[in-house]
Amino acid sequence: MDTMAAADALDQDIPLFYLSKFWAKCLVGLLSVVCFANSYNGGFVFDDSEAIINNKDLREETSVSDLWLHDFWGSKLSSNASHKSYRPLTVLTFRISYALAGGLHPVGFHVINIILHCMVSVLMLEVFSLLFGGGACDKGKKILYVPKAALLSALLFAVHPVHTECVAGIVGRADLLCALFVVLSFLGYSKAQIRIHKEDHTSVFWVLISIVLAAIAMLCKEQGITVLGLNAVFDVFVICKLNMLECIQKVRRRDKTPENFSFVKKGLLSRISLLAAGGICMLYVRWSIMGTGPPAFTDVDNPASFAENLLVRVINYNYYYSLNGWLLLCPWWLCFDWSMGCIPLIKSLSDSRIMAPAALWFCLFGLMYQALFSSNGQTRRILIMGLGFLIIPFLPASNLFFRVGFVVAERVLYLPSVGYCILLTYGYSKVCKQLNNKKSMTIFVLGLLILYPVRCIYRSNQWKSEELLFQSALDVCPLNAKVHYNIGKNLADQGLQTDAIKYYREAIRLNPKYVHAMNNLGNILKEKDELYEAEELLSRAVSIQSDFSAAWMNLGIVQNSLKRFEEAEKSYLTAIKYRRKYPDCYYNLGRLYADLNRHMDALNAWRNATFLKPQHSLAWNNMIILLDNTGNLAQAEAIGREALKLLPQDHSISFSLANVLGKAQKYKESEGLFLRAIEANPSSASYHGNLAVLYHRWGRLDLAKKYYEISMKLDPSASGTKENYNLLKRKLDQQPKRRHI
Repeated sequence: MDTMAAADALDQDIPLFYLSKFWAKCLVGLLSVVCFANSYNGGFVFDDSEAIINNKDLREETSVSDLWLHDFWGSKLSSNASHKSYRPLTVLTFRISYALAGGLHPVGFHVINIILHCMVSVLMLEVFSLLFGGGACDKGKKILYVPKAALLSALLFAVHPVHTECVAGIVGRADLLCALFVVLSFLGYSKAQIRIHKEDHTSVFWVLISIVLAAIAMLCKEQGITVLGLNAVFDVFVICKLNMLECIQKVRRRDKTPENFSFVKKGLLSRISLLAAGGICMLYVRWSIMGTGPPAFTDVDNPASFAENLLVRVINYNYYYSLNGWLLLCPWWLCFDWSMGCIPLIKSLSDSRIMAPAALWFCLFGLMYQALFSSNGQTRRILIMGLGFLIIPFLPASNLFFRVGFVVAERVLYLPSVGYCILLTYGYSKVCKQLNNKKSMTIFVLGLLILYPVRCIYRSNQWKSEELLFQSALDVCPLNAKVHYNIGKNLADQGLQTDAIKYYREAIRLNPKYVHAMNNLGNILKEKDELYEAEELLSRAVSIQSDFSAAWMNLGIVQNSLKRFEEAEKSYLTAIKYRRKYPDCYYNLGRLYADLNRHMDALNAWRNATFLKPQHSLAWNNMIILLDNTGNLAQAEAIGREALKLLPQDHSISFSLANVLGKAQKYKESEGLFLRAIEANPSSASYHGNLAVLYHRWGRLDLAKKYYEISMKLDPSASGTKENYNLLKRKLDQQPKRRHI
């Protein structure tokens, strides 16, 4: 049976309607948009904070060339702290979205993600049509209908709920872009063999185009390089039609004549050599850029990879694979993060969960056997490519070649779901062929095509805000410390500190080494003046992770509040030791020195803070105030003018400089700065009160009286303002009497 006839036979077994290419693409594209359209007005959630909000690579002040030297999160790749995820093209699209939106407006970011998923889904129709092959016939005439199997697979891909993280989460754009170029590379490679005068020839052009597109995919996300493996498998088993069963039989008969291995003559070796050379070059460049080696992960990120026993590692890796398979089969339990106790380790063969990987490999080995040794060429082609798409793109997340920083991640299943859709569709066709009544199976598939979009819409809504996302995770992973931590952090950001404390404590209970939860809880307790417990938590955090700079700084703040100044200084300096560019720590160190009357040390610390962060308003202000209080008006004025150039809209700096200029009897300039500060913050009693003092000194008594009264109205408890106002009133009362004498 030729390819066309086999494809027609396959389509006859699927009780689905035919559609032309145009309408099939419209249907697939429409459903892919409908499933995730309600995520368009979501916010920045979870990893979006680091990848977008706090990523300086999106801003104009960062050169575009720097994108090629930084990781996905904006850190230098050469840094030991870098995550080593090198995705400059994805970051470039974030930068373009930022520029087009005119800032951090999430709608534009979300819309682009939805469009990308729509494009990938429509292109998948081409991929599935290529793999299933053929067309339909109507009254003996070939018409341009897509195969039913291809349409069904494309619909399943477009509406699969496991894709929600990639589409509704803006950071998932890396996976969407990677998939887009992987598909383009695969479709390009499908043209690598051309027929000229009934002879097969290699099109070097299309092979090179495919390699270039693979490199682009890799620059969107590391997983992109796996398309070279997919192309090689496609070449061997589809283009060259290698039949393993025949090869084994010929080897057993010792039949090694070149005619019997004709698939090698079709340019296979030259094409595979080009793919291998391209892959080696890409890996070499990638490793050179990475610099200091692979990233460092902790046992909470991927506990199985830190298990000392090899058998425990192997069993848990395979259990993770089975969980990924289950997410494809039943994408109901979805979670933004599967680490930190969400999936306890299997430590004994008596654990019932060990049946999951056993079932997985039973199914995979059965499919592999059929894929390699079936006598049906169509079965071999479809199963091999289905397994290829299922397994090969997943390899970078498998822990086989290097340790990864997660247990299970739904985003890495975007490409492997292609294989799932192929296998499910082919299995469905085979079951339908065996059944006389196909109604039940048709209802099942139609049920999936209804339930999947409903699940997508519901899940997309949960990705709209961090509150909804984190709360949804509690139902799936109640033992996940990170879920409790993120809920606590979200509550703390809203000012709900009492509720946040409860979740932080639960996170620490679930993971007693969760230093970030200890640090955040310590901060809240510090603000609530529960200093001793805060000190205990922060001390425990730095004892667990000695280079945790933020915890060292916060510990210093607590020790400073407890009047243990030497210990506080040591903690600040330790924080700076591990994080040399730490402006906030220099600022707090300066406050400590100011409390100890070590004025020069305080000024130096604050100056370091402003060098590292020129917009550090508090450091600038403290320098001005300290110099003012110590009588160094000229130096205070110089610092104030320097600060005002950098922060012209900062009303607190305008106010501090106005005080200095007032004491220097530069009344007119001082008045202008006071009025600017009041315009920016009209509810500040001190701003009005100090302007009144200026007018009092200047002799403009009516204006002084006016601003004293405004200040006392805003803050009736200000005793100093009342005293000055009473002095002014006595002075005003004496003026008419003098005129009578």
